[in-house]
Amino acid sequence: MSNWSPPPIWPQTPRRRQGIWNYPRPYRTGIRAWVPSWRVVVGALLTGTSLVAGVLIAAWVNVGVPDALGTVRDEATTVYYADGKPIGKFAAQDRTLVTLDELPPQVTNAIISSEDQSFRSHIGINPLGIVRATLNNVTGGDRQGASTLTQQYVENYYIGVEYATYVTKLKEAIIALKVTQQQTKDDVLEGYVNTIYLGRGAYGVEAASQAYFGHPAKEMTISESAFLAGIIPNPTYWDPRQGEAAEAQARARWERTLDLMLEQGYITAEDRSAAEYPELVEYKQGSGDNRTAYLMEQVAKELAKPRAEGGAGISEDQLTTSGYEIHTSIDRKMQAAAYETMKLPKDASDNARASLTSIDPQTGEIKAMYGGPNYSTNPTNAATFRAQGASTFKPFTLIGALEQDIPLTKQYGAVDGTVIEGWKQDPDGPDVPLYNFDNESWSSLDLTAATADSVNVVYGQLNKEIGPETTAQVGYELGIPKADDDPDTNDCCTIGNNLANVLGTAYVTNVDLAHAYSTIAAQGYRTTPHLVTKVTNGEDLIHEGATTREQVFDEETMAAATYAMTKVVEEGSGAPAQELLAPDGTERPVAGKTGSSNDNMSAWFAGFVPQLTTVVGLYEYNVDENRYEQIKPFGGYEQITGGSWPVTAWTKYMQKATEGMEVEPFPDYVPSVPQPSATPTPSPSPSQSEEAEVEKVVVPDNLVGQQYPNAASALASLSLVPAQVDVDSDQPAGIVVAVDKAGQEVNRGDTIRVEVSNGSQVEEEETTTVPWGLTNQDQGYAEGQLQAADLSPVVQEQASDTVPEGRVIAVDPGEGTEVPVGTDVTLVVSTGPEEGEGDPSGDPSGDGNGIFG
Repeated sequence: MSNWSPPPIWPQTPRRRQGIWNYPRPYRTGIRAWVPSWRVVVGALLTGTSLVAGVLIAAWVNVGVPDALGTVRDEATTVYYADGKPIGKFAAQDRTLVTLDELPPQVTNAIISSEDQSFRSHIGINPLGIVRATLNNVTGGDRQGASTLTQQYVENYYIGVEYATYVTKLKEAIIALKVTQQQTKDDVLEGYVNTIYLGRGAYGVEAASQAYFGHPAKEMTISESAFLAGIIPNPTYWDPRQGEAAEAQARARWERTLDLMLEQGYITAEDRSAAEYPELVEYKQGSGDNRTAYLMEQVAKELAKPRAEGGAGISEDQLTTSGYEIHTSIDRKMQAAAYETMKLPKDASDNARASLTSIDPQTGEIKAMYGGPNYSTNPTNAATFRAQGASTFKPFTLIGALEQDIPLTKQYGAVDGTVIEGWKQDPDGPDVPLYNFDNESWSSLDLTAATADSVNVVYGQLNKEIGPETTAQVGYELGIPKADDDPDTNDCCTIGNNLANVLGTAYVTNVDLAHAYSTIAAQGYRTTPHLVTKVTNGEDLIHEGATTREQVFDEETMAAATYAMTKVVEEGSGAPAQELLAPDGTERPVAGKTGSSNDNMSAWFAGFVPQLTTVVGLYEYNVDENRYEQIKPFGGYEQITGGSWPVTAWTKYMQKATEGMEVEPFPDYVPSVPQPSATPTPSPSPSQSEEAEVEKVVVPDNLVGQQYPNAASALASLSLVPAQVDVDSDQPAGIVVAVDKAGQEVNRGDTIRVEVSNGSQVEEEETTTVPWGLTNQDQGYAEGQLQAADLSPVVQEQASDTVPEGRVIAVDPGEGTEVPVGTDVTLVVSTGPEEGEGDPSGDPSGDGNGIFG
């Protein structure tokens, strides 16, 4: 019995082995019953490894080094005007082949330092980089690549740019491994420097050196080499010409590359400290024509947008290699007119920038765009650069009011300096007075007159009444874009919901404003502005411009708004646009709105005829100090407002743009005349009836000869309703020629007919110009020149120690002045030195009795 031992105690009865699925495992408890044995783990690993190895071996066997890509596939893309004439070309691959022996060592050293520091030692791929990028991508990090210089070379030289997938990257890696076996590192590097795209249409370092620095690559410095190497990952958007953000990124990449070159031993510490940021040459887009370069760039940007946003998803690289034919809506005649009329006078500030956009309101096609006089000196397109919208936003408020059934005839107080509840300079500050332009005042005005004269006080009250959020929403519905997630978008580009938004405190581009006003011109139908009508590649249609339109406002509302905006031209600040004539010499119907921002930082005229909307903008921006400035007066204007140069330039442009264009009227609109409402009285008594009968006022008898807004204000102050009727007259347009019941007693609330001259019978006074070159000429010669110019010379003698006797000292009015025919022109003629005085330093004006006395 001493050898006896108790039987083992099993935790459970052993379970028979079950086929393939043997879980939970017998003789195991808890979690161990579910853990695979080492045999299973090793077997799974071996199986997986075998499968992966099999796939890799199959890929290695089946993927070979393909033939090099042929340059014959690289074709220029041509851009055309609407009539089929070429605007310019996006060049096919701009490439000049060079050997490594022709390049200074810093060029390749900079590229290796920035892009692939282990290039000289790896096998064509970087396994550690691949693992790192794969882990990052599968764990949800920012998408990364791990391409070596050899892989980039393979992509550019053998495969072409493909959409990156794991399959394509595997193919690229295999070819890179085989290329490394077949070619030397210098062969790979030479192929790389001749195929890499470096922006500005340049392929390879030779073309890039010419594009950025204006000299061959063999003359590139360490600093220039570091610049080019730094922008390789994104040459288009890191080109400093794209703006401040791009400039900052390019500088940061330049610094990074120099630091890496120092770290790798390619340059010395002295080289690093001596390096200066390279100076870049002017860039000429597309065909190199600086007049059309703005258009070419805008075409590229429009096509680069994703298809979901109305673009074609065509990259700059594709534009320069794919041989597209791009047809635009640009009208050659209109574009030429824009070039001619938008040139600023020579005395304008160097920082002043003018812009123009013309849009067909029925289709959204951009017919002309002026972004500046010289793309090389200023690559910023002024038509797509933001400036304060100013009073061009007032029609947004007007449309919002009309949508709320507020009529054009409603009267508002218009006294300068009125304090409106909620009108603040500081959100947390007190209410402040609102002032009209030039501090003009009226007792009251209706909305039509307030629109014509752009009266801030009236529109401030109207915006409070309808709510400033309504003004903002109307602007968005018309076509002003909302802010999005674009990092370049900021609060300046959103219409605020504060009361001051009616004065256009938001920043907009010329194109955006033209979009909004085109919706008004189309009587509430919104289109999508676009330059490109279609893109083809051979027989294949690649892209078509937007053709749909959407009704966003009622036509009756827009007809009323259009009517009010015609008064801006007929009676208000847009009066110069009256000079836009039809082919028969009569005035074309024009509607629009001037805009002048606070302190005249921007000035606009946004106007339209039924078939064409055009916006002319002007702003002054100091690039060096990165700030807007007050527009300095030029061209003889005392100040630059929307009613000065912008509307004049608009009229000159439109006169050329509408040549041969049929005259179409705006929709009929007759402003309603509010009737006085009867005041109900309980059980009227004789005494009350007598009081009602004496509620009389006398119609003023001194209104004839005044401007209509002033006459209307005077009638409104007496609770009378002015009804304007335009009549033919020899008086200037807008002058009151007759007032019904003038001097008579009428009931308060009565409508008074006011006849206003349309100026149709005004005789234009014939003028001439005082000739130039009269000063210091003989009296007889000067008199003859004045008589030949149909002017009457009047001689006034004056002693002079400096001007010989008988010669002209001065002319009044001055030389070059435009005056009516027959005007007296004073010639101040020298009588020589006064007797007894021979000191040439004496006062040449004598006793001061001349015209300067």
